[in-house]
Amino acid sequence: MSRPLAGPQGLLRTLNGRAILEALAASGPQTRAELMARTGLSRTAVTQVLRMLEAAGAVAAAGVDRDTRGPAAGRVALHPRLGFAAAVHVDHHAAHVVLVDPSGAVRAEEHGDFPPNVDRVAHIVALIERCRRGVRAAKEAIHLAVVGVPGIVTADGGIRDDLGPDGGAFRSALAAALGCPVRIENDVNLAALAELTSGAGGDLSSFALLLLDDGLGAGIVIDGTLHRGFSGVAGEVMYLPQTPLPIGAPVVSDAVVGDLALGVGRDADAPLAEHLEAAARGDEAASRIIAEIGRRIVLVAGSVGLVLDPEAFILSGEAAHPALVAAVDRVAGEYAAQLPLRFRVSSFGPEAPLIGAISEAGSALRSMLFSRILTPAPRAGR
Repeated sequence: MSRPLAGPQGLLRTLNGRAILEALAASGPQTRAELMARTGLSRTAVTQVLRMLEAAGAVAAAGVDRDTRGPAAGRVALHPRLGFAAAVHVDHHAAHVVLVDPSGAVRAEEHGDFPPNVDRVAHIVALIERCRRGVRAAKEAIHLAVVGVPGIVTADGGIRDDLGPDGGAFRSALAAALGCPVRIENDVNLAALAELTSGAGGDLSSFALLLLDDGLGAGIVIDGTLHRGFSGVAGEVMYLPQTPLPIGAPVVSDAVVGDLALGVGRDADAPLAEHLEAAARGDEAASRIIAEIGRRIVLVAGSVGLVLDPEAFILSGEAAHPALVAAVDRVAGEYAAQLPLRFRVSSFGPEAPLIGAISEAGSALRSMLFSRILTPAPRAGR
């Protein structure tokens, strides 16, 4: 007679353990009764799983509940020393670093311009170390990092930007310096994920996010899933052909803004943000610049719309500025009879890529830690 398999019982314990860990991550410290209500598990199951998680160093006592009637009940929470994930947003000028705990909460934050002649990796690592000192967690592990960067990101984590393809050198160097896995993602794609999970795209099955920063990029969501494309090129809309622009000319960039400013007698070296504020105050020359940028954004949206037909376009970055939103709406109204286009404003503005990195880092950290905690160590052979 064959012996019964032990797998199902172990699988059940693992599923119950994950349910409790997810509940603690989502809602913070809870009593056994609260965990029973959230997970549907019996008191015995909750008690057994908590005993297992405590032995594994995954949970710890977190005070008592004195708000409910009856005897005070002890609360448990995720162990405060489980470690962190780093969420990083890199642009052409600076790096923004956030430490995220397994609950997804931001524990520390640092921002710093890239100093001249300092390697990007060294600068990011220094910012992460400052974050760790800020929460007195210099000895806590950084388990992984999610980094949003401008440029095309290939499936193997390589970056193609203004300096050309790096073959994954940036990711490899940062992983070696941090001693943990590093995931590289296009910053506009992270912005789209932020809007999909908790922003303006949460009720849409498909949308295209148009983020204007140093240039114009798109993050494309189809049927609730981010579309990166075969080689990571999906969403590179800055060079879509537009009459009368020559083929290969950028639709919007810092250089384009400078040229437009020069044409109306404004400072060619002023950033777009300055022209946006001037237009909002009623400056006629600045309003002409913003009107032309709005026209170009609508034409990009029209090209994308004819191919993908998304439910809406989400304006992000500096495209979410009220002056530019108004310009886009005016131009879109002129084309409405031929091609109706719906526009929404980002819930997060310029912070959208970092918000996306934080969400992805927290989710990846939970998946890594919970799998590690709930995977039993192999037994030594007899």
